[in-house]
Amino acid sequence: MNEQSTRAAAPSDQYVLTLSCPDKQGIVHAVSSYLFMTGCNIEDSQQFGDHDTGLFFMRVHFSAEAPVTVDKLRASFAAIGDSFQMDWQINRADEKMRIVLMVSKFGHCLNDLLFRARIGALPVEIAAVVSNHTDFAELVGSYNIPFHHIPVTRDTKPQAEARLLELVREQDVELVVLARYMQVLSDDLCKQLSGRIINIHHSFLPSFKGAKPYHQAHARGVKLIGATAHYVTADLDEGPIIEQEVERVGHDVTPDQLVAIGRDVECQALARAVKWHAERRILLNGRRTVVFA
Repeated sequence: MNEQSTRAAAPSDQYVLTLSCPDKQGIVHAVSSYLFMTGCNIEDSQQFGDHDTGLFFMRVHFSAEAPVTVDKLRASFAAIGDSFQMDWQINRADEKMRIVLMVSKFGHCLNDLLFRARIGALPVEIAAVVSNHTDFAELVGSYNIPFHHIPVTRDTKPQAEARLLELVREQDVELVVLARYMQVLSDDLCKQLSGRIINIHHSFLPSFKGAKPYHQAHARGVKLIGATAHYVTADLDEGPIIEQEVERVGHDVTPDQLVAIGRDVECQALARAVKWHAERRILLNGRRTVVFA
Protein backbone atom coordinates (compact mmCIF):
# COMPACT_ATOMS: atom_id res chain seq x y z
CA MET A 1 0.00 0.00 0.00
CA ASN A 2 1.46 3.35 -1.01
CA GLU A 3 1.63 6.46 1.17
CA GLN A 4 -1.34 8.15 -0.54
CA SER A 5 -3.67 5.18 -0.05
CA THR A 6 -2.52 4.85 3.56
CA ARG A 7 -3.56 8.44 4.26
CA ALA A 8 -6.91 7.87 2.57
CA ALA A 9 -7.59 4.82 4.72
CA ALA A 10 -6.67 6.52 7.99
CA PRO A 11 -9.66 7.48 10.13
CA SER A 12 -10.51 11.16 10.33
CA ASP A 13 -10.77 13.03 13.59
CA GLN A 14 -14.43 13.09 14.62
CA TYR A 15 -16.15 15.96 16.42
CA VAL A 16 -19.63 16.96 17.58
CA LEU A 17 -20.98 20.51 17.48
CA THR A 18 -24.13 21.28 19.44
CA LEU A 19 -25.84 24.64 19.58
CA SER A 20 -29.00 26.48 20.52
CA CYS A 21 -29.85 30.09 19.75
CA PRO A 22 -32.68 32.41 18.73
CA ASP A 23 -34.07 31.11 15.45
CA LYS A 24 -33.37 33.24 12.38
CA GLN A 25 -32.22 32.86 8.81
CA GLY A 26 -28.65 31.89 8.01
CA ILE A 27 -27.73 29.62 10.91
CA VAL A 28 -27.38 26.39 8.94
CA HIS A 29 -25.58 28.21 6.13
CA ALA A 30 -23.12 29.78 8.56
CA VAL A 31 -22.37 26.44 10.25
CA SER A 32 -21.98 24.47 7.02
CA SER A 33 -19.86 27.22 5.45
CA TYR A 34 -17.59 27.29 8.50
CA LEU A 35 -17.08 23.53 8.31
CA PHE A 36 -16.37 23.70 4.58
CA MET A 37 -13.89 26.54 4.99
CA THR A 38 -12.03 24.69 7.76
CA GLY A 39 -11.71 21.52 5.67
CA CYS A 40 -14.27 19.54 7.63
CA ASN A 41 -16.92 17.14 6.35
CA ILE A 42 -20.43 16.76 7.81
CA GLU A 43 -21.10 13.13 8.74
CA ASP A 44 -24.54 13.69 10.23
CA SER A 45 -26.67 16.74 11.00
CA GLN A 46 -29.91 17.17 12.93
CA GLN A 47 -31.81 20.37 13.62
CA PHE A 48 -35.06 21.61 15.13
CA GLY A 49 -36.75 24.98 15.26
CA ASP A 50 -39.21 25.39 18.12
CA HIS A 51 -41.99 27.78 17.11
CA ASP A 52 -43.20 27.98 20.73
CA THR A 53 -39.93 29.25 22.19
CA GLY A 54 -38.44 30.79 19.06
CA LEU A 55 -35.24 28.81 19.56
CA PHE A 56 -33.21 26.79 17.09
CA PHE A 57 -31.30 23.63 18.01
CA MET A 58 -28.65 21.77 16.04
CA ARG A 59 -26.27 18.82 16.42
CA VAL A 60 -23.60 18.23 13.79
CA HIS A 61 -21.24 15.26 13.73
CA PHE A 62 -18.31 16.15 11.50
CA SER A 63 -14.85 14.94 10.58
CA ALA A 64 -11.65 16.88 10.03
CA GLU A 65 -9.32 15.46 7.40
CA ALA A 66 -6.43 17.81 8.19
CA PRO A 67 -4.84 17.73 11.67
CA VAL A 68 -6.64 20.12 14.00
CA THR A 69 -7.23 20.40 17.74
CA VAL A 70 -10.55 20.88 19.45
CA ASP A 71 -9.21 24.10 20.97
CA LYS A 72 -8.48 25.51 17.51
CA LEU A 73 -11.96 24.55 16.31
CA ARG A 74 -13.53 26.26 19.31
CA ALA A 75 -11.45 29.39 18.82
CA SER A 76 -12.30 29.67 15.13
CA PHE A 77 -16.01 29.02 15.67
CA ALA A 78 -16.38 31.58 18.48
CA ALA A 79 -17.12 34.50 16.13
CA ILE A 80 -20.03 32.61 14.52
CA GLY A 81 -21.34 31.65 17.94
CA ASP A 82 -21.26 35.27 19.05
CA SER A 83 -22.94 36.58 15.90
CA PHE A 84 -25.96 34.31 16.39
CA GLN A 85 -26.00 34.47 20.23
CA MET A 86 -25.39 30.75 20.38
CA ASP A 87 -25.00 28.52 23.39
CA TRP A 88 -22.62 26.04 21.76
CA GLN A 89 -20.04 23.32 22.34
CA ILE A 90 -17.53 21.44 20.22
CA ASN A 91 -16.22 18.14 21.56
CA ARG A 92 -14.37 15.13 20.23
CA ALA A 93 -16.82 12.40 19.25
CA ASP A 94 -14.57 9.63 20.57
CA GLU A 95 -14.03 11.20 23.99
CA LYS A 96 -15.68 9.23 26.78
CA MET A 97 -17.60 11.40 29.22
CA ARG A 98 -16.49 11.11 32.83
CA ILE A 99 -19.43 10.43 35.14
CA VAL A 100 -20.22 9.70 38.77
CA LEU A 101 -22.93 7.22 39.75
CA MET A 102 -24.87 7.66 42.99
CA VAL A 103 -26.89 4.88 44.60
CA SER A 104 -28.60 4.00 47.86
CA LYS A 105 -29.99 0.51 48.52
CA PHE A 106 -31.56 -0.46 45.17
CA GLY A 107 -28.75 -1.61 42.90
CA HIS A 108 -30.37 -2.66 39.62
CA CYS A 109 -29.65 0.58 37.75
CA LEU A 110 -26.13 0.75 39.18
CA ASN A 111 -25.39 -2.83 38.11
CA ASP A 112 -26.83 -2.21 34.64
CA LEU A 113 -24.79 0.95 34.03
CA LEU A 114 -21.58 -0.63 35.33
CA PHE A 115 -21.97 -3.53 32.92
CA ARG A 116 -22.96 -1.40 29.93
CA ALA A 117 -19.94 0.84 30.50
CA ARG A 118 -17.61 -2.16 30.74
CA ILE A 119 -18.75 -3.71 27.45
CA GLY A 120 -18.63 -0.38 25.63
CA ALA A 121 -22.38 0.05 25.25
CA LEU A 122 -22.11 3.44 26.98
CA PRO A 123 -19.50 6.01 25.87
CA VAL A 124 -18.62 6.89 29.46
CA GLU A 125 -15.84 6.51 31.97
CA ILE A 126 -17.19 5.94 35.46
CA ALA A 127 -14.87 7.98 37.66
CA ALA A 128 -16.47 6.92 40.95
CA VAL A 129 -19.56 5.57 42.65
CA VAL A 130 -20.98 7.46 45.63
CA SER A 131 -23.43 6.00 48.12
CA ASN A 132 -24.92 6.86 51.46
CA HIS A 133 -24.71 3.14 52.29
CA THR A 134 -22.03 0.47 51.89
CA ASP A 135 -24.21 -2.26 50.34
CA PHE A 136 -22.62 -2.09 46.88
CA ALA A 137 -18.99 -1.45 47.78
CA GLU A 138 -18.02 -5.01 46.83
CA LEU A 139 -19.89 -4.87 43.50
CA VAL A 140 -18.24 -1.57 42.56
CA GLY A 141 -14.85 -2.88 43.66
CA SER A 142 -15.19 -5.83 41.28
CA TYR A 143 -15.17 -3.28 38.43
CA ASN A 144 -12.05 -1.58 39.86
CA ILE A 145 -13.95 1.67 40.27
CA PRO A 146 -13.47 3.86 43.39
CA PHE A 147 -16.35 3.61 45.87
CA HIS A 148 -17.04 6.55 48.17
CA HIS A 149 -19.26 6.06 51.19
CA ILE A 150 -20.71 9.46 52.08
CA PRO A 151 -23.34 9.08 54.82
CA VAL A 152 -26.14 11.64 54.82
CA THR A 153 -28.22 12.87 57.73
CA ARG A 154 -30.24 16.03 58.14
CA ASP A 155 -27.33 17.60 60.03
CA THR A 156 -24.55 16.38 57.70
CA LYS A 157 -26.21 16.99 54.31
CA PRO A 158 -24.27 20.24 53.62
CA GLN A 159 -20.95 18.51 54.29
CA ALA A 160 -21.97 15.47 52.21
CA GLU A 161 -22.92 17.62 49.24
CA ALA A 162 -19.73 19.65 49.57
CA ARG A 163 -17.76 16.39 49.39
CA LEU A 164 -19.68 15.39 46.27
CA LEU A 165 -18.92 18.70 44.58
CA GLU A 166 -15.27 18.35 45.55
CA LEU A 167 -15.21 14.88 43.97
CA VAL A 168 -16.85 16.21 40.79
CA ARG A 169 -14.19 18.90 40.48
CA GLU A 170 -11.26 16.64 41.38
CA GLN A 171 -12.28 13.96 38.89
CA ASP A 172 -13.26 16.36 36.08
CA VAL A 173 -16.77 14.87 36.04
CA GLU A 174 -19.30 16.12 33.48
CA LEU A 175 -22.36 14.15 34.59
CA VAL A 176 -23.79 12.86 37.86
CA VAL A 177 -26.25 9.98 37.57
CA LEU A 178 -28.70 9.23 40.37
CA ALA A 179 -29.02 5.48 39.85
CA ARG A 180 -31.75 5.13 42.49
CA TYR A 181 -30.10 7.48 44.96
CA MET A 182 -32.80 8.09 47.53
CA GLN A 183 -31.70 11.41 49.01
CA VAL A 184 -33.25 14.74 48.04
CA LEU A 185 -30.58 17.12 46.80
CA SER A 186 -30.48 20.71 48.02
CA ASP A 187 -31.57 23.60 45.80
CA ASP A 188 -28.00 24.93 45.83
CA LEU A 189 -26.51 21.66 44.59
CA CYS A 190 -29.15 21.40 41.86
CA LYS A 191 -28.26 24.89 40.67
CA GLN A 192 -24.50 24.27 40.74
CA LEU A 193 -24.90 21.11 38.65
CA SER A 194 -27.78 22.32 36.48
CA GLY A 195 -28.12 20.21 33.35
CA ARG A 196 -25.51 17.79 34.68
CA ILE A 197 -27.57 15.50 36.95
CA ILE A 198 -29.88 12.78 35.62
CA ASN A 199 -32.38 10.95 37.81
CA ILE A 200 -34.66 7.95 37.27
CA HIS A 201 -37.98 7.31 38.96
CA HIS A 202 -41.09 5.24 38.41
CA SER A 203 -43.97 6.90 36.62
CA PHE A 204 -47.42 5.37 36.70
CA LEU A 205 -50.80 6.46 35.40
CA PRO A 206 -52.05 7.40 37.95
CA SER A 207 -48.94 8.32 39.96
CA PHE A 208 -48.19 6.66 43.27
CA LYS A 209 -45.90 8.32 45.78
CA GLY A 210 -44.43 7.13 49.03
CA ALA A 211 -43.55 3.60 50.09
CA LYS A 212 -44.01 0.55 47.84
CA PRO A 213 -45.35 2.31 44.73
CA TYR A 214 -45.53 -0.96 42.77
CA HIS A 215 -47.71 -2.51 45.45
CA GLN A 216 -49.95 0.57 45.33
CA ALA A 217 -50.17 0.21 41.56
CA HIS A 218 -51.11 -3.45 41.88
CA ALA A 219 -53.86 -2.60 44.35
CA ARG A 220 -55.34 -0.15 41.83
CA GLY A 221 -55.09 -2.54 38.90
CA VAL A 222 -52.72 -0.40 36.84
CA LYS A 223 -52.26 -1.65 33.26
CA LEU A 224 -49.24 0.44 32.30
CA ILE A 225 -46.12 0.88 34.40
CA GLY A 226 -43.13 2.91 33.42
CA ALA A 227 -40.09 4.96 34.30
CA THR A 228 -38.95 8.50 33.58
CA ALA A 229 -35.36 9.72 33.22
CA HIS A 230 -35.03 13.46 33.69
CA TYR A 231 -32.63 16.22 34.62
CA VAL A 232 -32.67 17.15 38.29
CA THR A 233 -33.93 20.56 39.34
CA ALA A 234 -34.97 22.09 42.64
CA ASP A 235 -38.53 20.95 41.83
CA LEU A 236 -38.55 17.33 43.00
CA ASP A 237 -39.02 14.87 40.10
CA GLU A 238 -40.22 17.68 37.82
CA GLY A 239 -37.06 18.43 35.82
CA PRO A 240 -36.91 18.33 32.00
CA ILE A 241 -37.79 14.84 30.78
CA ILE A 242 -35.22 13.01 28.67
CA GLU A 243 -36.69 9.55 28.16
CA GLN A 244 -39.61 7.41 29.27
CA GLU A 245 -40.21 3.68 29.04
CA VAL A 246 -43.49 1.81 29.59
CA GLU A 247 -44.59 -1.80 29.84
CA ARG A 248 -48.14 -3.14 29.60
CA VAL A 249 -49.18 -5.52 32.38
CA GLY A 250 -52.22 -7.69 32.93
CA HIS A 251 -54.53 -8.47 35.82
CA ASP A 252 -52.60 -11.64 36.67
CA VAL A 253 -49.30 -9.91 37.46
CA THR A 254 -48.27 -10.06 41.11
CA PRO A 255 -46.76 -7.15 43.06
CA ASP A 256 -43.35 -8.84 43.01
CA GLN A 257 -43.59 -9.29 39.25
CA LEU A 258 -44.47 -5.60 38.92
CA VAL A 259 -41.35 -4.73 40.88
CA ALA A 260 -39.23 -6.89 38.57
CA ILE A 261 -40.76 -5.35 35.43
CA GLY A 262 -40.30 -1.92 36.97
CA ARG A 263 -36.60 -2.56 37.51
CA ASP A 264 -36.18 -3.44 33.84
CA VAL A 265 -37.93 -0.33 32.51
CA GLU A 266 -36.01 1.88 34.93
CA CYS A 267 -32.71 0.43 33.69
CA GLN A 268 -33.68 0.87 30.04
CA ALA A 269 -34.86 4.46 30.38
CA LEU A 270 -31.86 5.54 32.46
CA ALA A 271 -29.32 3.83 30.20
CA ARG A 272 -30.71 5.56 27.12
CA ALA A 273 -30.72 8.93 28.87
CA VAL A 274 -27.10 8.53 29.98
CA LYS A 275 -26.03 7.37 26.51
CA TRP A 276 -27.73 10.29 24.75
CA HIS A 277 -26.27 12.81 27.20
CA ALA A 278 -22.78 11.33 26.80
CA GLU A 279 -23.14 11.51 23.02
CA ARG A 280 -24.25 15.13 23.39
CA ARG A 281 -27.64 14.50 21.83
CA ILE A 282 -29.69 16.41 24.42
CA LEU A 283 -30.24 20.16 24.45
CA LEU A 284 -32.24 21.96 27.11
CA ASN A 285 -35.27 23.86 25.88
CA GLY A 286 -36.63 25.60 28.96
CA ARG A 287 -38.50 22.98 30.98
CA ARG A 288 -38.28 20.52 28.10
CA THR A 289 -35.51 18.82 26.15
CA VAL A 290 -34.62 18.42 22.50
CA VAL A 291 -33.24 14.90 22.00
CA PHE A 292 -31.48 14.15 18.72
CA ALA A 293 -31.60 10.37 19.19
